[in-house]
This record gives sequence, C-alpha cells and structure tokens, in this order.
Amino acid sequence: MGRTVLRWITVLGQGMAIGVANVIPGVSGGTMALIFGIYEKLISLLGDLFKASISLVRLDFQQTKSLLASIPWAFLLLLSAGVLVAPLAGAALIPDLLDAWPEHSRSLFFGLILGTIPIPWIRIKNKNTSQLFILILAAAASFLLVGLPHSEVVNPSLWAVFFAAALSISAMILPGVSGAFVLIVIGMYGPIFAAIDARNIPVVLVFALGAGVGLGSFALVLKALLARAHDATMAALVGLMIGSLRSLWPWLSSDQSLFLPDSFSGLGPILALGALGLAISVGMTVLELKSNALKARPETD
Repeated sequence: MGRTVLRWITVLGQGMAIGVANVIPGVSGGTMALIFGIYEKLISLLGDLFKASISLVRLDFQQTKSLLASIPWAFLLLLSAGVLVAPLAGAALIPDLLDAWPEHSRSLFFGLILGTIPIPWIRIKNKNTSQLFILILAAAASFLLVGLPHSEVVNPSLWAVFFAAALSISAMILPGVSGAFVLIVIGMYGPIFAAIDARNIPVVLVFALGAGVGLGSFALVLKALLARAHDATMAALVGLMIGSLRSLWPWLSSDQSLFLPDSFSGLGPILALGALGLAISVGMTVLELKSNALKARPETD
C-alpha cells in the first residue's frame, strides 16, 4: 500500500513538473517527460486515445472499448491532475520572474536542463556514430528554430488557426520545443490569445479541434518511430533538447541573438544560480545512473 501511494505521489509530482515546464520558454513538457523516463509511455497512451477517438467516430465500438481498456487510467489521470495543478502551485509566477529577472531565471533553467541531458542519452541501447550524427543534426535544427525572429499575423483565417494549433501542440510534446514559442514564431500567439480573451467562440473551437487532431496524430507518428527506430528517435529527441538550450542562454537580445555580458557587474548571482541548477540536475543524473547500474547488475544467489 505504501509503495502504491508513493508511486501515485511520484506521478502527480511528474505531472506538476511537466506543467511548470510548459510555461518556461525553451523548456517543454516533453523535456521533463524524457528526463523522468515516462516519455515513451506518455506518447503511447496519447496515440491510443487518439485511435480510440477515431474508432468511436467510425462507430467501431469494439475497437474503442479495447483501446480504452489498454490505457493506464490511474497514471494518465494523476499525471493530468499534476499538469493542471501546477499553475496553482506557483507555475504562474514563472513568467513574472522571467520578466523581472530574465538573466537570473534563464541561468537557473539553463543549468537545470544542461545537467540532465545524459539521462535520456543513457536510455539509448545501441550508441554509435549514426545516433551521434542524428543527435548533432537535431541539435542544429533546434538551435536554429529557437533563434528565429518573431512575427505577427493580422486577422488569420480559421484554417490558419487550425494548423497553428496542430503545429504548436505537436511541438509541445517534443523535448525542448515550446508550443507557445512556436505560436510566437509563426505570428499566431497574439491573435489567438486575443481571440480567447474576447471569447471568440469559433476561433476557440477551431483551435481546440486543431490541438486535438495535432496532438493525437503526432503522438501516433512518434509512437511508430519509437517502435521501429527507437535509438535513432531518442537520439533526435536528445538533440532537440540540446539545441533548445539556446533560448535559455542568460544573455539574449530582443531578436534572439546571443551575446556575452559587457561587464562583471551583477554577474555573480547569475552564475551562482546557473551553478545551483547544474548541481541539482547533476545530482538527478547521478541517481539515475546508479539506478540503471543496479538494474543492470546480475542477480546472485
């Protein structure tokens, strides 16, 4: 009973961490799921939920029932509860902290993510030059993506809203890619949230539909990739995670360019927070490495 409660609390905490990550530029829920080792499980159940929805639309109740029965509902509900509770637990303060102390906040998050990169990498079973090449390509693509200048679309069509929702929600489950950031890059962040604030029902409904279709269909693609090319897909995900560190570099200009501080004034606290984040994440990585070593150790009589 005690272990079950502890497992429930752990899943709830993982959900809260994913919820917090979703409001940090440069970090996504996918990043945290990858670090916690639940990414593949999450992608699989999202894919099954989407397939169940399609079966229900097609009135194939037998398949719908079968797919719904295979979903670990306790895990899904606890994880979802954590994601929803996160804003109430302080995640809503993060944007304010980023506005008030941008360099300090980004430095802390940079250290936190940097030190946990080895965790998903060690889950790749067969490491070779091909996986390393894929990682480098994905890191370069992510690095360029998060450095794109921002734009703004005026009076987008409903089709544009649908595809923007599908694209941004798909990005959200990729490590290191923020769905909100994608909306900003394609110029849809302002118009969509203005429509939501104005209670523009057609836009809200189309956005929700696009998000649902995008999330489910992309989860199916990722599920197939993880099943057929697990190590290559994991290498690409780790690469995305590495490249996205660009958006967490403490010193960023308004056009997303990187620069170094021009003086040592105020540098100490910024570096100290980065070191703190790195120390915490390295501790997590060491624990993960020890856990994997214990699992790999052969049993003795």
